[in-house]
Amino acid sequence: MGRWPIDREVTRMVLAGMLMGLSTLCLFPLLALGQAGGEEEPVATLPAAPMAETTQAPQQEETWDGSQTVRVLVGEGKVEEMTMGEYLWRVVAAEMPASFGPQALRAQAVCARTYSLWKMGANTHQDQGADICADYKCCQAYIDPQQAASNWGDNAQSNTEKITQAVADTDGQVMTYDGKPIQAVFFSSSTSSTEDAQAVWGNSLPYLVSVSSPEGEEVPNYYSTVTLTQEEVEKLVKDAYPEADLSGDPAGWLSGMTLTASGRVASLKVGGVELSGGAVRTLFSLRSACFQVTYQEGEFTFSVTGYGHGVGMSQYGANAMAAQGSGWQDILTHYYTGVTIEART
Repeated sequence: MGRWPIDREVTRMVLAGMLMGLSTLCLFPLLALGQAGGEEEPVATLPAAPMAETTQAPQQEETWDGSQTVRVLVGEGKVEEMTMGEYLWRVVAAEMPASFGPQALRAQAVCARTYSLWKMGANTHQDQGADICADYKCCQAYIDPQQAASNWGDNAQSNTEKITQAVADTDGQVMTYDGKPIQAVFFSSSTSSTEDAQAVWGNSLPYLVSVSSPEGEEVPNYYSTVTLTQEEVEKLVKDAYPEADLSGDPAGWLSGMTLTASGRVASLKVGGVELSGGAVRTLFSLRSACFQVTYQEGEFTFSVTGYGHGVGMSQYGANAMAAQGSGWQDILTHYYTGVTIEART
């Protein structure tokens, strides 16, 4: 994410076999009252298989996470009460592949805890009798331990223990700026650098600025392509922006592209209507706002790099840093500029 206008932005990832960082709106920032932590759909891991009977959510009564109670809106009018540790287990299991390195999982656990505290402070779900919800479009992705175990198949027990350890080893650890929990947004995979929040959501936060990110072609679907016919583009544009002028040569319908410093699309004119890169991404269902577009023989082809809104921690970048020997603290202070990591007691 925990996945704003996604991008969030996300993209975070999908519960049945593909990726969701982490932008919809229960959660899209106070920079618009709250971008979803991860933005993308929850991570799906392995095909379904019978659950190991011994697999269960972690119990951490003797820890800070175990001493905090969280009310989670898990469905229409349905609120479940659990410890912070139990909630974080469900978020990490949904937001990040359990195959990732231990240090990356620890970094994700701290992001999830920090984002949860930030989101809870906004009282978004107070009227529903909850502190936070289980909708990745609003708060963070969430999965029950039984469903996670079913998805993981033969790896259920080891993955359960791995995520339990990541949460336990970072118990109570929170990222702060000026003494307050930060808006710890995250997303799936980046280009060579992340994006500044200002470029994506129009609001600047000192800890959400562009930094380098080391992932690349090892990321599944790092490069993706979306091809739409002239008729499909015309319908999508006219439905969303009826004022757009799509007369004349279709090759000129999309024009005037400008880029951000990180190489993502800052703006693009669509039928004369100037849209942000994020808005174009949403309009044409692209995996990120880092794209090029060509028109040939009645078809528009979008060539896309990465997945997600690009702000905050890249999950695949975190895993790459972990593989290079970075600890979870180093990963977090790299992606969130100027933050302090402190333990709640």
